[in-house]
Amino acid sequence: MSQVATLRPESKQKAAMPRSSKNSVIDVRHLVKVYGGRGQEEIKAVNDVSFFVGEGEFFGFLGPNGAGKTTVIRIITTLLAKTSGSVHVAGLDVERDGLDIRRMIGYTGQSIGVDGELTGRENLWLIGRLYHMPNSLVDERVEELLEVLQLKDAADRRAYTYSGGMRRRLDLGAGLVHHPRVLFLDEPTTGLDPQTRAAVWEYLRRLHREENMTIFLTTQYMEEADQLCQRIAIIDLGKIVAEGSPAELKAAIGADVITVRITRDEAFAQSRDRALEIARTIPGVSRATIFDEGVSAYTADGGATLLEVLRRLDAEKVPVHQVALAHPTLDEVFLQHTGRQMRVEEVKPMSRSFGRRRR
Repeated sequence: MSQVATLRPESKQKAAMPRSSKNSVIDVRHLVKVYGGRGQEEIKAVNDVSFFVGEGEFFGFLGPNGAGKTTVIRIITTLLAKTSGSVHVAGLDVERDGLDIRRMIGYTGQSIGVDGELTGRENLWLIGRLYHMPNSLVDERVEELLEVLQLKDAADRRAYTYSGGMRRRLDLGAGLVHHPRVLFLDEPTTGLDPQTRAAVWEYLRRLHREENMTIFLTTQYMEEADQLCQRIAIIDLGKIVAEGSPAELKAAIGADVITVRITRDEAFAQSRDRALEIARTIPGVSRATIFDEGVSAYTADGGATLLEVLRRLDAEKVPVHQVALAHPTLDEVFLQHTGRQMRVEEVKPMSRSFGRRRR
């Protein structure tokens, strides 16, 4: 299963180490993860990453595919060994104290780990018992989760009969059964319909508010990070390139954003370079940058500047596919720091026999 659980006897939690960041429950310093070596090409998936997450904080970790998000979260949850650096959860070292860490955290990964031969109710009940929860408490918690995740009507059906979205919701519930102190969610709402996603958001807000739960979230949805997270870090090419609250990061842009997408033809690269040169000479444009589809221009007066941008591009015969004007959002923050836009991956339909054992 994707959830971190153990049947080993309970052990006494070790005393917390001195913290350099006050009240931090996750402390990552100079983390490096290298794949390959020994005759193979080395790939540095995580390159000197440092950050902390405060006790009771809702923290977002954003980045394009391949940026290192999942590698970092798997190291923190003791599922992957680091190459160098230090990682502590509640003062416990991920290498020395893995068992104690796994007892206090919940984890929902990108891959769904429910058992197809068990019912939805049985999947959740099993996770609770693996964490040594009393039967009465497990039963109460399971009923609560089935209700909030909209699985009550299908609770006694085997999970292999569930749709992909239902399995995703069940997998999310499995990470919550034991009331973890720290909850790790690796793109938990990918593939959910908007109504269910909104219900999950509301439940996570309630968990955070009522139980003071620390939540570490990676997501492809900018709106999700903006709505839920108190603070976010953006990682790109294995390095953290920006960190702060959503409001702080958006305010740092300090301007409206004009996005110009250039027509994709044989002269695309030259047209984009020319558009950048033009944008930088227009009065009122404080900064102009290239991204993968065109040019972004930042200005204090978007409405007036937009007209001049269009006039100049037309005069220079630059082929424009689309122009947009927006106030700063996390999409613009992401674009500014990575040079590309976050794209939500298409979710492929899952087999109806997922998780079912062959007989």
